Amino acid sequence: MSDDEIDFKFLAEQSVDVICLSGFDRIVRYISPSCFHLLGYTPQELVGKGPEAYILADDMPLLIPARERILASKTQCDISTIRMQRKDGAIVWVEINVRLVRDPVTGDPKQHVIVMRDVTESKKLVDRLSALALFDSLTNLANRRAFDAVLEREWKRTTRAGSQLSIVLLDIDHFKEFNDLYGHVSGDEAIRAVADAIAGAVRTTDTVARYGGDEMAVILPDTDSAGAIRVAEKIRSAVLAIGLPHSGNKECNGIVTVSIGAATALARQGGAIAIAESLILAADSALYKAKDAGRNRVASTVLIAAQEKEEISHISRFLP
Repeated sequence: MSDDEIDFKFLAEQSVDVICLSGFDRIVRYISPSCFHLLGYTPQELVGKGPEAYILADDMPLLIPARERILASKTQCDISTIRMQRKDGAIVWVEINVRLVRDPVTGDPKQHVIVMRDVTESKKLVDRLSALALFDSLTNLANRRAFDAVLEREWKRTTRAGSQLSIVLLDIDHFKEFNDLYGHVSGDEAIRAVADAIAGAVRTTDTVARYGGDEMAVILPDTDSAGAIRVAEKIRSAVLAIGLPHSGNKECNGIVTVSIGAATALARQGGAIAIAESLILAADSALYKAKDAGRNRVASTVLIAAQEKEEISHISRFLP
């Protein structure tokens, strides 16, 4: 071994990270002893094998673009995060830093120097923080950010399929008075109770979100206006069934109720409505019509994308 090779091997064997040398054929020529702590394999078990021996099969396709990036990169270095499978079958997330070594004379790719580090716990933390960023801590529903993302995605899918998409917006009747009468802690409890009632009244394919304050929203994929009205009425009845006292809601017999606006978009080829916000505005307008009609009601709107036509097709007249 040359002095450089001896120095490399000494440094690699002292590192807590896994150091690996592989040929351009991706076959392992050398791997440091720390591979046992990361993957449960001894170096002897991995030398002479390719990445399919330890990289999760579903992540193997990620190696192709990584390979292309490193060949095109002037820095000759690429960092990726992929899943690897330990000898015992457990899955670990691993950050790999790959540096391409070229022949000093010809410039041809010669081998890869790969540094691997276990980032499983960091990945779990990042995933948890990402999930928290999309959920409302009070109700455990999706938050406004998640709602907007899902609505945009569903609207694009609806326009591609030429189908229908509905949303429901609702808020608690006279909620300010509820807070004034019972306090903000009870107000939070009321919001949670209403959120639970909504979640129990919809399909698993629907998205329920806390839109803001006491306002909730539901995205109903592939749902026409009649279907949206049925869901809205089911939600209204579920909240009514809670029977939560609210002496400030006199016109509804002194219990907590909700007013609901439903909106349905009918996608058509060549339609001029191009943004999901149109649907939100329509549902919000319907919600205020339900309030103006006496609260504890459902009002609905239909949007026809090709004509940008809006009409109120239904206002319920149910009382507790």
